[in-house]
Amino acid sequence: MSCIQTIADYGLRSVGIGERLLPRSDFTMCQQFTLIGSGMIWNLYFGILALLAGFFLATTLAVAKNSERAIFRKPADWFIFLFRGSPLFIQFFLAYEAFAMLPRAGFPILGITVATDWITRAWAGALIVLFFNTSAYAAEIFYGALRSVPKGDMEAADAYGMTGWTKFRRVTWPTMLRLGWPSYTNEAIFLFHATTLVFFSGFPAFRQEGDALYYAKYFADKTFNPFIPYPIAAFYFILLTLCVIAVFGVINRRLNRHLPQESRKRFRFRPQIIR
Repeated sequence: MSCIQTIADYGLRSVGIGERLLPRSDFTMCQQFTLIGSGMIWNLYFGILALLAGFFLATTLAVAKNSERAIFRKPADWFIFLFRGSPLFIQFFLAYEAFAMLPRAGFPILGITVATDWITRAWAGALIVLFFNTSAYAAEIFYGALRSVPKGDMEAADAYGMTGWTKFRRVTWPTMLRLGWPSYTNEAIFLFHATTLVFFSGFPAFRQEGDALYYAKYFADKTFNPFIPYPIAAFYFILLTLCVIAVFGVINRRLNRHLPQESRKRFRFRPQIIR
């Protein structure tokens, strides 16, 4: 079997497209790269959706924690403390056990029976845990940035007559993002790395359609050689990290486009031939 045929057969296996049976013997490097890369689709799914949804919840929590009203500040404080203070690995297990205790037949809401079996699947339950976890960490980052917004910016906004939502949208929120974005970039990288813990959590993979670590462990168990599949998985995550840094770097330059940029002199090679 050629490498192109292997990619066609197993490239999308993790999402149910292609060959159902995994290779049993004579494992090639192409098979390992293809299947582990196919599993990365799920890691991207967990990371991207949790990051996008968590960004908005984190902003809301940061604003609530910065509020002078205890009715908003206290729930945000406890939410952030709970998910930042406990290990993500334990959060996965507690969430799975809690979701598994829900009635399998569902429960009625307004005369409609709502099913609950889907929430114990990794694509839903693990995503919810990652969503809450990254929201808590990002909220603490944004809260610190919110507290660091220069008073001069706020006074300038007041001088222009900005109040309420307009002031927050035009001055407070962009400045908060600009100050907190480098730290938020690190949180995004940690989140994508944390998606590997889904494999070890109680959430089962559906029809053997697992993430990158699922296939890496499969090859390691079959070949008794962990020094090929696991470095391949690490290689994919290094590429993913570089992509995250590049994308967030573009956004960071966009946020800071009004500030003077550091100019670097171009290197010129001028050999001194004649003294």
